[in-house]
Amino acid sequence: MEVNFSLTAHWINAQVTDAKLLIEMGTEKDNYLYEMDEKTLETLRYPIGRFVSPERITPEQIEDWIRQLEAMPVRYENLVAKLQENQLETPYRPGGWTVRQLVHHVADSHHNSYIRFKWGLTEENPIIKPYDEKGWANLPDSREAPIQLSLDHLRAVHAKLVFLLKSLSRAELKRSFIHPEGEVVTSLEENIGRYAWHGNHHYAHIENLLKREGWL
Repeated sequence: MEVNFSLTAHWINAQVTDAKLLIEMGTEKDNYLYEMDEKTLETLRYPIGRFVSPERITPEQIEDWIRQLEAMPVRYENLVAKLQENQLETPYRPGGWTVRQLVHHVADSHHNSYIRFKWGLTEENPIIKPYDEKGWANLPDSREAPIQLSLDHLRAVHAKLVFLLKSLSRAELKRSFIHPEGEVVTSLEENIGRYAWHGNHHYAHIENLLKREGWL
């Protein structure tokens, strides 16, 4: 599902401006905002829609996802490398992570994904270990560390990941792992799409914030 910002941007900007004012006025106003403006917040949370895996994943689709993963580190660097400290400390939405936390989260998440690919390739339907995303995002290296650390990390992880993915056979892409929450089985080919989406998802969080603030 794609969100057409050419049709909704004016309305969203007005709502976001109100949200900032409400946030500054205290917790009771925050609660009112979340209860009364859930549609706007859903759009802010999922600006490119939620991930939906195609019923049939083609070789062409996989190649496109891999190209997106290959280009992603440079795209992030171009988007955030020159931001000032006050900009990095701005939440992408009311109650959301800051730009700094988002950048560190993407690097952490894609590092975990890289490990999941290796588990799936070397073990039979392994049960992966999830991690506490919110807990990680509140550790000092996510709240305070320079974003260049994670930009460099993302570049290295994606270089290795893309090298690995390009070498996989169709049979290897059909291998899978199990997420313990709901015992969901995910194929490696689907996971390529999920993390292409994931990187674009958080990129859109930051890009839309910068546009709303007039920083881009």
